[in-house]
Amino acid sequence: MTEIEITEIPPLSPGEQSLLDFHSVVNVINVLHMELVMLGLNVADDERLLGRSVDACLGVVDALRDREKALAQAARVEELERLVEEEVAGLPGWPATPGTDAAATVANMRSVFAILKVRARELLARAATPERWEEFDVEQLRANFVAVFAAIEQNSKGRYRILYNAAQQGVSDYYVDFKIEVPNGRSLFMPPVLQDVMRDLIANARKYTVPGGHITAAFYEDADAIRFVVRDTGRGIPPEEITKVVGFGMRASNVGEVRTLGGGFGLTKAFLVTKQFGGRFWIASAPGQGTQVRLWIPRPGAAAAAKS
Repeated sequence: MTEIEITEIPPLSPGEQSLLDFHSVVNVINVLHMELVMLGLNVADDERLLGRSVDACLGVVDALRDREKALAQAARVEELERLVEEEVAGLPGWPATPGTDAAATVANMRSVFAILKVRARELLARAATPERWEEFDVEQLRANFVAVFAAIEQNSKGRYRILYNAAQQGVSDYYVDFKIEVPNGRSLFMPPVLQDVMRDLIANARKYTVPGGHITAAFYEDADAIRFVVRDTGRGIPPEEITKVVGFGMRASNVGEVRTLGGGFGLTKAFLVTKQFGGRFWIASAPGQGTQVRLWIPRPGAAAAAKS
């Protein structure tokens, strides 16, 4: 595979930039919307059975095109949760029988709201100081990502498992190799928004890799910079499209049939966040061989020294 450095992409409109900033919420709301539709179909063969909740989700996504409205929505996640709980509780024959599709859907929605509330808190915390760097406990960060993988697995409703030991992997499982290496072994220093980027790139790798595949994600920090790489054994990107798929809403031509709830701008956000902090961004890919995304961001002190 030939690695290509991405140095620029087409400019974004204000609405696109806002959607990009709140990308982590867009994805979670889309999952919630799908679960509400599926619950309506399971209970009464009516995708609009939970109409108020469905419309509320669509309203949140629309509001995310405006930064101020988006922040207001992030502060009101509990209101959306209460609306969904009240409407679901009013369904005929509720609560659902354990072990049914309806019960599984409700369990997924609870998981979605747990993630959504974390994302909302993260967005509100960094809204006032988007350029800040923060210290993260390595074990807590690793646990956060394991929780994300668990939610992805649960949302599959048994279609696949996500495992961390290759000896356990079956034909319908994903093997994930996730490593964090830092000088002191205990904590790392990075922009908080990089968590979104790491999650998005890992989710993309899973999305475009069939079960049975291998996903590698690795973070490395030294005195000069932080580095993050995600590598998969998925379908890959046609060579002539590698520089294009980083554009807002763009996907490779060979993934059209892949079911996705994302907005098609995970790579866009990863690139722009990397450039925001003075970094560099590379993609290596080939059809049938997989894809690797690699980024490098200088630490604040190192960046200042390099400019002096």
